[in-house]
Amino acid sequence: MSETLRSEILIMTWTIDGITYPGNIKEKEAAKQQYEKAVSRGQTAGLVKASGRKTEKFTVSVNIAAGSKVTFELTYEELLKRHFGKYEMFIKVKPKQLVKDFEIEVNIFEPQGISELEAEGTFITNDLQNVIKKSFSHKKGHISFKPTLDQQRTCENCSQSLLDGDFIVKYDVKRTTPDNLQIVNGYFVHFFAPTNLPKLPKNVIFIIDISGSMSGREIEQTREALLKILDDIKEDDHFNFILFGSDVHIWKETLIKATPENLDEARKFVRSIDTEGMTNLYGGIMKGIDMLNAAHEGNLVPKRSASIIIMLTDGQPNVGISNTQDIQTHVKKAIEGKYTLYNLGFGYGVDYNFLEKMALENKGLARRIYPDSDSALQLQGFYDEVSNPMLLDVELNYPENEIEDVTKNSFKHFYDGSEIVVAGRFRDINQNSLTVDVKGEGANDVLSFTTQQDKEQTAEVFQEQEYIFGDFIERLWAYLTIEQLLEKRIAATGEEKENFTAKALDLSLKYKFVTPLTSMVVTKPEGNENQAAIADKPTEARGAPIVAQASPAHYVHASSPTWYTSVDGDPHFIISVPQKEDAICFNINENPGAVLSLINDPVTGITVNGELIGDKKVDNDAKIQNTYFGKLGIANKHLDIKVTVTPEKITIQNETGKTTFTWLDSVTLKQEGLTLIINKKKSLMLSMSSSASFVIVLHQVWKKHPLHKDFLGLYTLESHKLSAQTQGLLGQFFHPIDFTILEIHSGSDPKKPDATMIFKNKELIVTRGWQKDYRRDPEHGIDIPCWFVHNNGAGLIDGVHTDYIVSSLF
Repeated sequence: MSETLRSEILIMTWTIDGITYPGNIKEKEAAKQQYEKAVSRGQTAGLVKASGRKTEKFTVSVNIAAGSKVTFELTYEELLKRHFGKYEMFIKVKPKQLVKDFEIEVNIFEPQGISELEAEGTFITNDLQNVIKKSFSHKKGHISFKPTLDQQRTCENCSQSLLDGDFIVKYDVKRTTPDNLQIVNGYFVHFFAPTNLPKLPKNVIFIIDISGSMSGREIEQTREALLKILDDIKEDDHFNFILFGSDVHIWKETLIKATPENLDEARKFVRSIDTEGMTNLYGGIMKGIDMLNAAHEGNLVPKRSASIIIMLTDGQPNVGISNTQDIQTHVKKAIEGKYTLYNLGFGYGVDYNFLEKMALENKGLARRIYPDSDSALQLQGFYDEVSNPMLLDVELNYPENEIEDVTKNSFKHFYDGSEIVVAGRFRDINQNSLTVDVKGEGANDVLSFTTQQDKEQTAEVFQEQEYIFGDFIERLWAYLTIEQLLEKRIAATGEEKENFTAKALDLSLKYKFVTPLTSMVVTKPEGNENQAAIADKPTEARGAPIVAQASPAHYVHASSPTWYTSVDGDPHFIISVPQKEDAICFNINENPGAVLSLINDPVTGITVNGELIGDKKVDNDAKIQNTYFGKLGIANKHLDIKVTVTPEKITIQNETGKTTFTWLDSVTLKQEGLTLIINKKKSLMLSMSSSASFVIVLHQVWKKHPLHKDFLGLYTLESHKLSAQTQGLLGQFFHPIDFTILEIHSGSDPKKPDATMIFKNKELIVTRGWQKDYRRDPEHGIDIPCWFVHNNGAGLIDGVHTDYIVSSLF
């Protein structure tokens, strides 16, 4: 089985018989051999490879062993391109069957703020239109599409699905300046997209192949597209048509202005275009270049204007000069960098490699036009992209003594609604700021922009939303560098081509990109082979929990856990994940006096907040002041009950008044909506109405201890009784979560291996360790193995930990 998708960076995993196997990026041939070897043995295997010369389309091949049940997960990252003033994301929807739980959910975060958001689908009917839900506010946007089984059907009681096509998300960001500069960890990215500039006049020569192979449907669609293009040409523009078959034919001797009269005459000419003879491509394109040269030399076109050549062909040159290398050489010499050449290859009979090389050498690009019912729309769509030039000869200049390895930073044209993206790295990784000068020639004068940014401003942005693949800007720099090396490789030969290839391959392997030089392969290891790549789950065993190091990149542990969610100690959080028979843990580091929201359920009315206290003084050895929970507030807003717990006393307040107990009491209290049981000097159990129960553990220290104070721990039981809307540092984990562990390897502590955790499509670096559970043994505690998430749970918790600071206990 194989499927093609559009993407740039991928993470693929298999889960076979409960064990997760990560995808590995390898040199293309090595990955292919590993996949074919597994397939020949009838084993489960997967291969992701680039299906084009660039980094945008991939083919996924899958082989599943007989009788196997496999969960296949593919996470991909795509650099969204800006077209016509909007970023676009295409999601292929082809389930080829009715799907019980089908859902597309899109979450967008844009630091500049979202200005507009759209969602549509090529398969969307009037009935399905109302199923699309979208909303956006400031920096965040959300889209969901969740059709029921009946809504998916092509007709009542049919088994055929309507869902077949593209689901398209479009949006743009708020722009108060022409550009946006971001700096992180020694790398920068510069987005340049000025708006509200006057449009430059353009001079367009259409060079059209009319050889016999274009007859029939192809020439009909070409005429249709040219007629629509003529409707969009502006009156300040100049244009002409050149046709090539065995001979070269011109419409006018020179470029003419797009007056209404001239456009009417052009439409008549286009309707008369027909096919003849062979393919004198060289003669056609050289005539177009000569015509542009004459127009500029004779001042027949505005000095400040953009000159563009658009050539369409469906075959290979076979009249005049037919050697493609010779044609490339002559064309490059004739254009001399003055004009932009766009080559459109119609169908599959063209020498696309030749068209692409020639376009890239002349500051343009090639595009394949697929022979289909919408070929005319493909042609017109391409023209629309280049029909509104705003700036000429755009240069983005960065201080050479500060910056190195900059991606492409000079562009012949900037088109309205597009975006220029440049990335690079600092010579000094500790540099804090960057000044950029941008220059370009506009319709009326030379425009200049200067931008300055410091990395603290960028850091504030990225604290709000952790990026899915980690170091966003560094990876973006690597992606753009690889993409441009591959472009240079197309036109290069000999040793130069080998150098471009080697550099692109090294970066692809380092940053784990699937490119034309690499592939991603997943195979199930044979026997004990490659066991370091397997993320095992804990297994059950008798006796006390143990942790054993099996190898530098592999762990095994056995335990007999009780599943609940808790916060205890200084303070450390333990999140049980029963379906994984495992746990996740994290710490929160905040100042004494801070009150944290632990549980907040708007449906049941249950809230739990905790106030931090600190040690009596800073630990001189650790150089920090540890904090613990010194006060807990548990409330039921619906029943108007508040319970305050400190290491000294327990206070219950309701509509009948206030009741206080100390930890020296042994109490069993039952009243309307409340049950309280105090286990003298150890713990208490509290439940409200029919919702979750809580165990609070008392930690007492020697009163004259020079450093520590008494503190509390909180353990939740039956948390499933709270609603799905529950939030808080603990509450957000009360309903099922999932994660995948990949790439287990040695960490800084030989007893605690590090790994990569995939959680909610984010890639987190975690450490295998353990935290204390004091619920059953308040004095010594029991070690609970868990995956530790660093930096205050960043990437695991929703938002950042400071979002959970509240003003008071209730």
